[in-house]
Amino acid sequence: MAVLPLEGLSAIVTGAGRGLGRAEALELARLGAAVVVNDFGQPGRDGSGQASKGPAEEVAAEIRAAGGRATAHTGDVADHQQARELVQLAIDTYGKLDILVNNAGILRDRMIFSMSEAEWDSVIHVHLKGHFNTTHFAAAHWRERSKAAGGPVYGRIVNTSSEAFLAGSAGQPNYAAAKGGIVGLTTSTALALGKYGVTANAICPRARTRMTEDVFAGFAEPGEGQLDPLAPEHVSPLVGYLASPAAAKVNGQLLVVHGGMVAIVERPRVAAKFDTAKEVFSYEELDELISPYYEDRPPNETFAAAEVLGLKHG
Repeated sequence: MAVLPLEGLSAIVTGAGRGLGRAEALELARLGAAVVVNDFGQPGRDGSGQASKGPAEEVAAEIRAAGGRATAHTGDVADHQQARELVQLAIDTYGKLDILVNNAGILRDRMIFSMSEAEWDSVIHVHLKGHFNTTHFAAAHWRERSKAAGGPVYGRIVNTSSEAFLAGSAGQPNYAAAKGGIVGLTTSTALALGKYGVTANAICPRARTRMTEDVFAGFAEPGEGQLDPLAPEHVSPLVGYLASPAAAKVNGQLLVVHGGMVAIVERPRVAAKFDTAKEVFSYEELDELISPYYEDRPPNETFAAAEVLGLKHG
């Protein structure tokens, strides 16, 4: 019998009670990993409602019923201490942590001129701080293991960014900012942990879930007997790959994934460069150099050009 690619490894998947996180937890388990299924269990996609153990427990039970190993954790990853307990649970239950998939998040959409401080803070708190919290404790674990082993260990981080960061997403300034911050966190982590044998990558998944039911309402539904092109199951195989030994050389990358497509996003390039003819720029010189560059460009073009990825929705 062939050895599964993640056999002997343990994983944490946050926000794994529904949607993308659930599909990712099931995929990691299918590939042989023991999985800690984390989900705070609030029914509202905006983080509202009474927390429940149900979603995490149900997915863990589903994995066990299929012959895998799984345990549930119902803490809030945005809480520093609860994130510590989550990482420690994986170590205590399975002897070590090898894979961290950060997926937990909420939505509180509003235009920038209408958004409240609480709507901004809550989304940054869950997405960006939540990613930091779990990454911090996982990184400390791998660093300690590496020091004890006298060399690199096995570690994989898969973070969840979004095309909302790439395309701007006018009605989601909090979410787009958080997802952009996650990319920065990922690349920084990749540089910091590479010497310990740990890779960190980010994905921008496009999937029809409870979080995105409004965003993808206009997209084609699947035909009878067909898998939805926006099903989370199109995303989870990439997470399984990035968590595996096969992806040892993939580090600090941003990948867009949906419907049978994976796109590797290049780091930003310099589009144009101007040098002053004097010691310092003057207003007049900048106007003379830069203004003509933008005269022939589309009026609505921004740094986050949606058309680069063929996007019609933010």
